[in-house]
Amino acid sequence: MMLTPAICRQARLARDARYDGLFFTAVSSTGIFCRPVCPARAPAEQQVRYYFCAAAASAAGYRPCLRCRPDSAPGSAAWQGTDTTLQRALRLIDEGGLQQQSQQLLAERLGISERYLRKLFQQQLGMAPKQYALMQQVLFAKKLLHETALPVSSVAFQAGFNSVRRFNDAFKQQLNLSPLQIRRQHHCAGDPLQLSLSYRPPLAWPQMLAFWQQRTLDGIDWVTDQRYGRTFSFMQQAGWFEVAPGTANNLTLQLHWPGKQGLFTLLRQLRRLLDLDANMLQIEQQLCSQPLFNGSIISGLRIPGVWNSWEAGVRAILGQQVSVAGARTQLNRLVQALGEPLYHDKRLFPTPQALLNNDLQMIKVPQARRDTLKALAQAVISQPDAAPEHWLSIKGIGPWTVSYARLRGLSDSDIWLGGDLGVQKALAKAGANGDSTALAPWRSYATLQLWFSLGA
Repeated sequence: MMLTPAICRQARLARDARYDGLFFTAVSSTGIFCRPVCPARAPAEQQVRYYFCAAAASAAGYRPCLRCRPDSAPGSAAWQGTDTTLQRALRLIDEGGLQQQSQQLLAERLGISERYLRKLFQQQLGMAPKQYALMQQVLFAKKLLHETALPVSSVAFQAGFNSVRRFNDAFKQQLNLSPLQIRRQHHCAGDPLQLSLSYRPPLAWPQMLAFWQQRTLDGIDWVTDQRYGRTFSFMQQAGWFEVAPGTANNLTLQLHWPGKQGLFTLLRQLRRLLDLDANMLQIEQQLCSQPLFNGSIISGLRIPGVWNSWEAGVRAILGQQVSVAGARTQLNRLVQALGEPLYHDKRLFPTPQALLNNDLQMIKVPQARRDTLKALAQAVISQPDAAPEHWLSIKGIGPWTVSYARLRGLSDSDIWLGGDLGVQKALAKAGANGDSTALAPWRSYATLQLWFSLGA
């Protein structure tokens, strides 16, 4: 979807939330930049300049609006495109890749020269990688100052700064504001951390809750009323969260996690799990244009994720050739036996080491299935960052299991589960063949649409 100045103009004048985060409007007369959904009076077009990244608008000298708060806009803007090197660079930077190492080392991790890395960012954003990283830190700190009662020192460290002094200097330099000018108190310290998670509409929240509900595991994840929650371990710290619909196009997050650093990366992970950065406008335009759907889809249907590819792989292995309910029974036995207990009745999903150290007799499956789980556990321990494709050498793991792990554990947007029985039934019902070429790069969403057409 190409965003032209004409499309941006129409979207900002209509305050179209479907374009939120895809571009930002900078106003020369005020020196402020806004989201397209900003409630302020729309400026004249001759005073407007469009940026496709909040960091780029800030680098150009504009200050973020205190009313619509560009720091809270959904991510995955249109300018990122499909360049895999750029995507990897952005992911590594968001994970702190330039906080603890040099730009040269980041380039080496990407397998490119530092010069090419700078050129890539200059072409796409008009700034250097370090400038982008710093602006991301500052904008995240601004969000925490707006929405939480965390002390300024805690905000500084959670945003990736090594000292409060460095944080204050960067904040003033980048935003022309001091942290105290942003600070708002919303709740008492000691309460769960509460933050808003924005998304571009539509969002089929009831359907996603129904999907999770059928697959919840005792103590791991739960659905109550309109809320979804689950436990997790991040940076060797256990926690849990709940999300529920908030105001406008936001989910309200309640987060229980004791970590002193790493919150930015953790929130990225939660957004990935909930698939909040999907550009549904672009995805649904493409799906509706295909004969398979004939313009009829569940609008706002996103990828209901799980914590990581390890968990998704275990769920897939125990879900082979059995019903969803049957898989859930075996998974609950595994969780109750090997999941580390947390608060009250909550547990963590079993670790690879826990499975490797156990004979797994608590699950009622063929011994070959147990052997597959233990082999997967060994593979993940040996190469924790390896892609699921590396699992194909394990006996009992085939393309369906790997694809399922990528779909739900990594939220890969282009997974086609053509060999899945449910997908095959839906295709037969629609009188369609299995050619998915025209559905790329959104085949994961097509797969989910077909599952839900059968009442998934």
